[in-house]
Amino acid sequence: MTAAVGNLWQRAMAALAGLWPGRGEGGERLPIRDWVSGSSGRPTPVSGFDQSLAWVVTALLALGLVMVYSASVAMHDNPKFANYPPAYFLGRQAMFIAVSFVAALVTLQVPIAVWEKWAPWIFAVSLALLIVVLVPFIGKGVNGARRWVPLGIMSFQPSELAKLAIAMYAASYMVRKMDVKENFIKAVWPMAVALGVVGVLLLAGPDMGAFMVIAAIALGILFLGGVNGRMFLLSVTVLVGAFVLMIVFSEFRRQRIFAYLDPWNPDYAQGKAYQLTHSLIAFGRGEWFGQGLGSSIEKLHYLPEAHTDFLLAVIGEELGFVAVLGVIVAFFWLTRRICVIGRQAIALDRVFAGLMTQGIGIWFGGQSFINMGVNLGLLPTKGLTLPLMSYGGSGI
Repeated sequence: MTAAVGNLWQRAMAALAGLWPGRGEGGERLPIRDWVSGSSGRPTPVSGFDQSLAWVVTALLALGLVMVYSASVAMHDNPKFANYPPAYFLGRQAMFIAVSFVAALVTLQVPIAVWEKWAPWIFAVSLALLIVVLVPFIGKGVNGARRWVPLGIMSFQPSELAKLAIAMYAASYMVRKMDVKENFIKAVWPMAVALGVVGVLLLAGPDMGAFMVIAAIALGILFLGGVNGRMFLLSVTVLVGAFVLMIVFSEFRRQRIFAYLDPWNPDYAQGKAYQLTHSLIAFGRGEWFGQGLGSSIEKLHYLPEAHTDFLLAVIGEELGFVAVLGVIVAFFWLTRRICVIGRQAIALDRVFAGLMTQGIGIWFGGQSFINMGVNLGLLPTKGLTLPLMSYGGSGI
């Protein structure tokens, strides 16, 4: 009888452990989800993946696919795309999503230990590609920026690989330097040199927007990895000072700042602030519920890059403030969810996986924040796409 009662009690406690977050020493609550057993410390997946995360990503991809088609439907009227069918960009975006889905399934089969082992080499490959893209007759220039490598059926953007590579490398670096993270020379300086090399290569593009995102990823992982607070603040101060100097000593960057501060000035409205003013017009036309899907006027060759950098403006014009708010909430939730998953991994002593995941969360959150800020006129114009939604194979 006593044995039966004890067995029943153990089963009840095991059931509660699967429903209640675990706690560490001293009663400290650990960020472990309901599918992680607090007693065993080992994940017990119900369906093998985070379903809510997958559905939000799928919804963003689907909305992006629809809006890319809507924003690019008039592109064939442009002489540059005269030979392209109306659904050209829709077909290519669908192809990118399909290829990415297959790549995701393949990636899932690779143990995380393999990614940790190869992280420095993947980072080295990304550096090599950033060099290759600057080589004349290899790198492809668009609007004065050399950021793409033609691969026949598509163009590859090395900076997108560099964002993932820096998240992997920084996480691997912090795991290796965990014992000396309080020492500036041993912990921060080597990472600062690596980040500086990436910055020099990207600014030669020029691609300051991508460098800002990569710097945020690297610094975020250093901070989350437990680097000394004073060293972190010093690193941030130096980086911010470097960005300010780049703006001060660069004529075209200064003009962008002035245009951002006064976009309706006639000197800027038809020049550096042209995209911003038409983006704001698009949001203004959309009001609460939009003009209707496919009814945007700004996409008819008024708003440049409507299917890439300024896709959110087309969403605002056609679907209104409600849809824009929905996209913002979705990206906020997605970023938070990714970071929570990273915390769960760290709580289970999977430090590399956790830091890399949180770095990816910083990437998604930072880049989406900059893109939305640019579209809404809250930030100066930068050539950054909206993750998962804007047209482009490298980003997807």
